[in-house]
Amino acid sequence: MLRKTLLATATISITLAGFASQAQAEGTLDAVKARGYVQCGVTSGVPGFSVPDEQGNWQGLDVDVCRAVAAAALGDASKAKYIPLNAKERFTALASGEIDVLSRVTTWTLTRDTQLGINFAGVNYYDGQGFLVKKDLGLTSVKDLDGATICVQSGTTTELNMADYFRTHGLQHTPVVFDTNEQAATSFDTGRCDAFTTDLSQAFGLRTRMADPDSVVALPEVISKEPLGPVVRQGDDQWFNIVKWSLNAMINAEELGVTSANVDEMKSSDNPNIKRLLGGEEGLSKGMGIAEDWAYQIVKQVGNYGEAFDRNVGKDSPQKITRGLNNLWNNGGIMYAPPIR
Repeated sequence: MLRKTLLATATISITLAGFASQAQAEGTLDAVKARGYVQCGVTSGVPGFSVPDEQGNWQGLDVDVCRAVAAAALGDASKAKYIPLNAKERFTALASGEIDVLSRVTTWTLTRDTQLGINFAGVNYYDGQGFLVKKDLGLTSVKDLDGATICVQSGTTTELNMADYFRTHGLQHTPVVFDTNEQAATSFDTGRCDAFTTDLSQAFGLRTRMADPDSVVALPEVISKEPLGPVVRQGDDQWFNIVKWSLNAMINAEELGVTSANVDEMKSSDNPNIKRLLGGEEGLSKGMGIAEDWAYQIVKQVGNYGEAFDRNVGKDSPQKITRGLNNLWNNGGIMYAPPIR
């Protein structure tokens, strides 16, 4: 019943956008060029994915996808405007044309992909849902949470996954729902709930903001698959391709060893794959209606996927999340992009 209610609410919101959605979807690139910037929907603040720094500059793995799209479409990664959205607002904002791309830790699912008038343009982080608890409780498994109160963001697959898991395992729980993950994490930290659940990448980021991060641990179970990625409206294949291949360019660049530091040197490479990536073969960008050096601009201004991962959530970040599944396919992970040719 909960799943049907949430889906019905989202569907009604999308329907209300009506013909405006279709009008906005058609010619998104032209609208972006006329406006001079990409409108990007992000979270209201999840460390490592999308959060403003002390100067108000947005940064994070999802933000870097937006920057890559701006670099490809406009030649300037700084030409992006970030619009904070909670989980309930995000799809309506996309359908109505308030944003051009949603890059907001959003899980790719069947119903979202087929019933909401949207298209997922790829996966920029392979994630899974987990649970944070206070270390002094001495819990060792999610099954120890039988009868617990659990803080969770409403209107998310997280809420649905938890309900499925507890029902399947014959466990009782009381969800305490919030509009944002930040509110849920803060309430858990102040003792309102016994546990906090979300995708583990977000959990580790939000833990860094808690009063005593070392007192909070993740239980061992990962209860779901959460492929996270950027989303666009259906109805504009050109814009869909631009967003999709902006992400693919970052992944291919890492595989080819092309970085923001060596990209200018790499332009003279004899490797045909690198030449095609960096604009050395005319006509590859014709179907997208953007400059031949679109991928060069992405790597030069934003970096390859590995660079973005390391600085935002990986070894150079406070979270220090290991690559795991997000390693390249030829390095023990499943991150993979089609070839540029």
